Amino acid sequence: MNTITALQFYIDKMLDDTSGMKVLLLDQETTPIISMVATQSRLLQKETYLVDRIENNARDKMRHLKCICFLRPTADSIEKLIKELRDPCYGDYYLYFSNRLKKTAIEQLAEMDEHEVVREVQEYYADYYAINPDCFSINLDVQNMPLYGDSFTTWDNASFTRTVDGILSVLLSLKKKPLIRYQKQSAMAKRLATEIQFQIQQEGQLFDFRKTDTSPILLVLDRRNDPVTPLLSQWTYQAMVHELIGIRNGRVDLSGVPGIKPELKEIVLSCDQDSYFQKNMFLNLGDLGANIKSYVDEYQAKTKSNMNIESIADMKRFVEDYPEFRKLSGNVSKHVTLVGELSRLVNQGNVLEVSELEQSLACTDSHNNDLKNLQRLISSPTVSEASKIRLVQLYSLRYEKYQGNAVASLIDLLYKNGLSEREIATLDILMQYGGASHRQDDLFSNESILSRGRSALKGLKGVENVYTQHQPQLAQILEQLLKMRLKEAAYPFVESTSSRDRPQDIIVFMVGGATYEEARFVAMLNAATPGTRIILGGTTIHNSQSFLQELVETQRRMPSRGSDSVRGRRT
Repeated sequence: MNTITALQFYIDKMLDDTSGMKVLLLDQETTPIISMVATQSRLLQKETYLVDRIENNARDKMRHLKCICFLRPTADSIEKLIKELRDPCYGDYYLYFSNRLKKTAIEQLAEMDEHEVVREVQEYYADYYAINPDCFSINLDVQNMPLYGDSFTTWDNASFTRTVDGILSVLLSLKKKPLIRYQKQSAMAKRLATEIQFQIQQEGQLFDFRKTDTSPILLVLDRRNDPVTPLLSQWTYQAMVHELIGIRNGRVDLSGVPGIKPELKEIVLSCDQDSYFQKNMFLNLGDLGANIKSYVDEYQAKTKSNMNIESIADMKRFVEDYPEFRKLSGNVSKHVTLVGELSRLVNQGNVLEVSELEQSLACTDSHNNDLKNLQRLISSPTVSEASKIRLVQLYSLRYEKYQGNAVASLIDLLYKNGLSEREIATLDILMQYGGASHRQDDLFSNESILSRGRSALKGLKGVENVYTQHQPQLAQILEQLLKMRLKEAAYPFVESTSSRDRPQDIIVFMVGGATYEEARFVAMLNAATPGTRIILGGTTIHNSQSFLQELVETQRRMPSRGSDSVRGRRT
């Protein structure tokens, strides 16, 4: 179960099955799907000399080339393909679609192939974004395709269809026909799980895979059950880059970094294409600094050896090593720059102190101490406004049911320190989204004296440092699932049939977006649990900024809920 190799298999098959010089024609969505798992050199090895977009109307006619079209079967892409076939730029067309193609679309394409250039039409189920081998995303964007309908419990119709298509594509590419479980309290999780089950039954032939001893499990969860994880500062490499800078389709925009070199304004960050990143993506910033120094030392040693050219044989060796040497040079520059920028942002935003309080709010029950530290940080000029808001949000979630909570006075303190009403209103939005009454499980383990004791201790055993104590709610759910203790009353099966066997292959899907902290946990669990393979997916991969933006945008589109706002509480 590897999402990257599953997609690479389809890409290789598309390009290998058609010999000779080729052009690869993509659309708006398949372009990043391909770019995240295939390098330019990989495509060149398959005699693919040109990659272009079907939206580009200024393409030259090159009838000597064969054209591999890889498109999402959307109405827009089909329309552009029909236009292409009416006036073809290339000699032969091999059409591949990233998901199931309607019969009407096939008939339409056949009718429009007047020049008889279409040689093949196939469905290859590469309709999702492979981030890590065990992590994928549907890549829903709040601006272009909002997740929610008119409330936090309803789907936007377009997003629902896209998510169903994406999950079915994951299952087909991995050749899994799973038993499906879902979080009972979530109407969105239930609807998604039910529709996936229906589609699997409808597409019986596609899911006719060889039966395994233990049925795979698809577990559909809802982000609302754990609104804390996406709010926390991160300290491991991949998660930290996403939190402080942002990762979009495997790329990081560094154009805003002071004094950045032109070639480093946008960099690729891929565990498949970058062995150094693969080895270090789950390390914390302290260990990363030491490893970066070793990486630089390795580069300098190779530089010195390459400069020692005294013979034709030395020169030949240098030329043979040059591509790898040049790649190493670029990679060293990339990671030194990236780690340097992370360190600058940490110092600039006083992130160490902020994160320590975040972890205390997420992992322990220490109200007086937390409140005192929170009041101090809200008044500190070195802490960013975004951090101040997040700290109060975490406090509100942790101490929502605490009789002496000081949310009202903290809101006043935010106002006094210059935060706007719009920023402060996100507190109410978050509580409407993920307050205690909207969560299924006991997120903070504080419903009993016994569980409070466990909560205080769970962060101390085997923790790397104070900044990485927190474990997402997903950790408890997966632990219970692997021990066969995940209650069917809370996480029922879509169909009455259930499994009595310990699951080996598990696909977890998070409605409302997964996080890189959860992706790291899944990778660590896979490494520590031989014989078990877990993959995590989500409607998107959130950092704190994108998570809150999604909630605010959803609230803005909702019908008016009356005057339940922060403004009404202010004294």
